[in-house]
Amino acid sequence: MNESRALVLNASYEPIQIVSVERALKLVFLAKAEIVEAGIGQIRSWLTTVARPSVIRLLRYVVVPHRQAPCTRRGVLLRDNFTCQYCGATPAQHLLTLDHVVPRASGGKMNWENVVAACKSCNHAKGNRTPQEAHMNLRSCPQAPSSISMMMNALGRHPTWQVYTYR
Repeated sequence: MNESRALVLNASYEPIQIVSVERALKLVFLAKAEIVEAGIGQIRSWLTTVARPSVIRLLRYVVVPHRQAPCTRRGVLLRDNFTCQYCGATPAQHLLTLDHVVPRASGGKMNWENVVAACKSCNHAKGNRTPQEAHMNLRSCPQAPSSISMMMNALGRHPTWQVYTYR
């Protein structure tokens, strides 16, 4: 699993963000957070050796405004559970592409409601057409996910972080 990221918990132990290990260490060294769980290995400098943080907790409660997550490749793949939305295949992540439901040439935008995960063969078969024109059905209607559902999906993929999902 990727050890270059760390989960940030609010003071109430609810997950609020995933950050780089460097950012997590900065929060710990500034006495704004404490390490709850250490990852594999250590971070060494000429002055000290510190456990690599996997989960940190903020020492003060922070009110987090719920915003819509940005529409990114990783976000779309997480939302669609790394599954082709046309045939249902689950190839390796690097073999999945993003498909614009309404093609960009026809005025389609890069937003949550217009982009889905697709395997390369389905994306090629659909081409520069809408799913109706290509006689291909979407498995689910694309929509913007909530920031909480995106966080829960990311937490479920990391073995150490699974215990911090909402029950």
